[in-house]
Amino acid sequence: MKFYADLHLHSKYSRACSKNLDLENLHYWAKYKGLNLLATGDFTHPLWFKEIKEKLEDNGKGFLKLKNSKDEIYFLLSCEISSIYSKHGAVRRIHYLVMFPYLSDVEKFNKKISIFTNLSSDGRPTLGLDIIEVIKIALDINENSIIIPAHIWTPWFSLFGSMSGFDSIDEAFGEYKKYIYGVETGLSSDPKMNWRLSQLDDFQIVSFSDSHSPYSHRIGREATIFELEEPSFFSLLKALKDPDEKNKILMTIEFFPEEGKYHYDGHRNCKVRFSPKESKKNNYICPVCLKPVTIGVLSRVEKLADREENFMPPNRPPFKNIIPLTEIIAEALNSDPTSKKVLDVYFKILEIYGNEFNFFLSPNDYEKIKKIVPDEVFYGIDKFFKNEIYIEPGYDGEYGVVKILLEKKEKLEKKELKTLF
Repeated sequence: MKFYADLHLHSKYSRACSKNLDLENLHYWAKYKGLNLLATGDFTHPLWFKEIKEKLEDNGKGFLKLKNSKDEIYFLLSCEISSIYSKHGAVRRIHYLVMFPYLSDVEKFNKKISIFTNLSSDGRPTLGLDIIEVIKIALDINENSIIIPAHIWTPWFSLFGSMSGFDSIDEAFGEYKKYIYGVETGLSSDPKMNWRLSQLDDFQIVSFSDSHSPYSHRIGREATIFELEEPSFFSLLKALKDPDEKNKILMTIEFFPEEGKYHYDGHRNCKVRFSPKESKKNNYICPVCLKPVTIGVLSRVEKLADREENFMPPNRPPFKNIIPLTEIIAEALNSDPTSKKVLDVYFKILEIYGNEFNFFLSPNDYEKIKKIVPDEVFYGIDKFFKNEIYIEPGYDGEYGVVKILLEKKEKLEKKELKTLF
């Protein structure tokens, strides 16, 4: 059974998140996106955990469903935690996902970590604990708990980020790395970039959205497709820890890494954006304010990689980069991805394909929508499937810009065109 999973989400109780981020809206938009396995997110927050217990019911195998729903859409108990601590004379900052199969596990976990922080202050709690100590707590509660380092290249809070304090997975986890079964790429990197590090060879590479709103251009913008023997936490654990033909990762859906907020180096306030070569040429100093630039993901990959750029490892699942369909439509119609005129076109397309992932992952038979969408929308979709896009890379917290609606008469240099794969 295929599970299209987004296991890194937040709730309305997390800072800078939509007030519409509730279980009902996540379920609603997941159906149209094509997701059938979602993180609850934020289970450490008392009010959110109360909603989880009231609105979801356990299937007896570690997955949950919305009560009274006939849809085969499941939730998994998951949250993101931030640890900031000092170790060996350096400050360490890392975000990670913690997943449990049972509500009783979460109750025990929340009780144990509540002595270190105010869980009501934010859906993503910050702990002054070494991540190894948190792993010990989780494993003591349930030896089958899952811990996944989140968005591992983000500069400020991640496993390999330029400000995180780590250069290796051994440095972060020591002997406890055997309990880490996968790492999350984050929006500013894709699997191909991660394949360049041999130290990641023994870990599954997963992708999730880290969404702060429930809408279709946010949830599932990155996702992992699993083959699972049954809708079970333990089948998911098997796919991550010890995959076989019945339980494994089939592929990942990826953001274009250039569109991520930290792909390039730079200074947002100074509007300075550098490629790794440009950064090195400028000694990593902003020419406007003369302060060090924020070192982005691509530079960090270049620094830590021990393989060439186009290294292709054996037996790794494939991946596909997509642009959320409502964003393509919105650009064509010069509107917002959540506007009525955009969603009207979106739902017309889904009447044919069922959901958005079916549209992107089907053979290129998109010609069938030509008669039901505006010409400019079809033109943009046609450009996407022909692998013709223009990207202005993101940097220092600023999302990159992906352009696909190029004027027909406009001619770009080859270096400004990027293929999808």
